[in-house]
Amino acid sequence: MSGTRVLVVDDEPQILQALQTMLRGAGYEVEAVATGKEALAHVALQPPDAVILDLVLPDRSGTEVCRELRTWSQVPVLILSAVGEEREKVAALDAGADDYVTKPFGIDELLARLRAALRRTAPDGEPVVRLGDVEIDLEKRSVTRGGQRVSLTPREFALLALLARNEGRLLTHQTILREVWGLAYQTEWHYLHVYISQLRRKLEPDPTRPRYLLTEPGAGYRLVGPGDPS
Repeated sequence: MSGTRVLVVDDEPQILQALQTMLRGAGYEVEAVATGKEALAHVALQPPDAVILDLVLPDRSGTEVCRELRTWSQVPVLILSAVGEEREKVAALDAGADDYVTKPFGIDELLARLRAALRRTAPDGEPVVRLGDVEIDLEKRSVTRGGQRVSLTPREFALLALLARNEGRLLTHQTILREVWGLAYQTEWHYLHVYISQLRRKLEPDPTRPRYLLTEPGAGYRLVGPGDPS
């Protein structure tokens, strides 16, 4: 964490001050700007390790900033949203944001989501993801539960692999459908519901009370392991 630089983008002085205090107290180096234009210039000239970005900025939306960033940068982006901004929040995730935290937020949740976003960008090969007694070997394309191989269809594995590569990150329905089924299926949410249900039956200790494959109502799904923010 030492030396990890976080850029905070928010035009509310109280929020900026609180975030700077929280993040510095957790050992991060913090820089702050108040507009989307300043954020884009800062990332271009002094690339941070992560960006915490408010959805509502004085010159443009956080969604627009994120969409432009994703044309030339893969820096992790954590969105700050207010209650009631559900549609804009989902749009920001589809534009490439890694995750979101809703205001008012707790520091423990914010730091957990920031750590998860930073882990996903750490250089590594194809990982082995462990969820309790479930092991997902992305390189070998194999899944075991309690040491026993789990039989998955190619589509089930593709869906699980996408979620596993983004462990802890909320992926929207549209993003998952585009990546797993293709552009023509981006509105076919029922496909996704069926396949998530099938994966839960095969992987969850209790499919009716999922611990690993979590639903974010109105937004999408995330895969979480023990200790990950949920």
